[in-house]
Amino acid sequence: MSPVLAPSDLTAPGARPSRAREVAVGGRVASVLGKRLVLADAFASLRVSLAAAAEVAPGDLLVVAGRLARTELTHAEVRERFPCPAPRGDGEVARFTWEGVGRHLLGRAAACDEIRRYFAKAGFVEVDTPARVRTPGLDLHVDALGAAGGYLSTSPEFQMKRLLVGGIPRCFQLAHCFRKDELGSLHEPEFTMLEWYRAFAGQDAVMADTEALVERVVRRLAGKPRVQLADGRKIDVRAPFDRVSVRDAFRRHADVEDAVRLAEEDEDRFYQLLVDAVEPALAARRRPVFLCDYPASQASLARRSPSDPRVAERFELYLGGVELCNGFGELTDPVEQRARFVADRRARRRARRPVYALDEKLLVALGEGMPPAGGNALGVDRLVALALGRTSIAEVQAFPWEWL
Repeated sequence: MSPVLAPSDLTAPGARPSRAREVAVGGRVASVLGKRLVLADAFASLRVSLAAAAEVAPGDLLVVAGRLARTELTHAEVRERFPCPAPRGDGEVARFTWEGVGRHLLGRAAACDEIRRYFAKAGFVEVDTPARVRTPGLDLHVDALGAAGGYLSTSPEFQMKRLLVGGIPRCFQLAHCFRKDELGSLHEPEFTMLEWYRAFAGQDAVMADTEALVERVVRRLAGKPRVQLADGRKIDVRAPFDRVSVRDAFRRHADVEDAVRLAEEDEDRFYQLLVDAVEPALAARRRPVFLCDYPASQASLARRSPSDPRVAERFELYLGGVELCNGFGELTDPVEQRARFVADRRARRRARRPVYALDEKLLVALGEGMPPAGGNALGVDRLVALALGRTSIAEVQAFPWEWL
């Protein structure tokens, strides 16, 4: 018996059905008018012309068999009917099929495929580290969710660095990460992070990876190397991307001569100006831009610049006003890393935020000797949303928080 096909098997972009053949198709009735109806799945729809009138209604699930002529099924007969109520305006059918979320998930799958292809060709191994950890990161601006005596991972960074110590030279993962009290158009409590590390490399190598990945994903999803924003602007994502240092950005857009000193003396003011003055200026650019050379005080996991110890090898990528990634030339010195973690704990205590234990296993691993490395963490949901022209990452997730 021939398999029952889906409408998207025959009409979605890339489908290559032969003409004028007998096929069976199963899907949901989107509309019906006499002997003509439209059969749909979450990815595409198919016009059907019945040989004889049949009792069907919008919302029903049908299996029909007929002759395929171009993108229409003709002389079709209903083989099976599964009566269903008319789809709810706030239900699963409406969201995934009528509102297009299903097509967004297809784009998301294509993006993950493109990411895996890139890293496989570059000789990376895909890894899978735990979602529940004993201690999360100590970033002052990120709080963790508790989970059965531990925490849900805010980032796989600590475990992936231990893999570098263990001898894995290049690794990546598409990790589910969790952060407390984060909800908005660009934030969900659970999200997907692409994180990767290159041993015996620095920030320039992973910045080049980032340029290649962004361009490849956008080309795959948008069909061209351009992102179109909600305001109509188009951003060219062909490499190389622009680069600007934190010092230059603050000097140019916030009238601050020494942003490094400002970050050391008044961290709150530094971040206020970053959000209010610098980021809007970066958002106005028609090219992606790396914001580089962060103050060392704001990069506890990055190594210091050899030319200026007050500056760290940290960068972030901005595309159309969206922060896409946070990358480092990685700190490998266990003594300095411990000192920075202790300072982070003091800062969290002063800010009256939860204070987490140090990750002693990471520090012990660094003591064994971690190779010099570059690493980056990129928000997959944000990249997919940008490539598909969506304004909210909830539109490219199967089940964002509000749908659970």
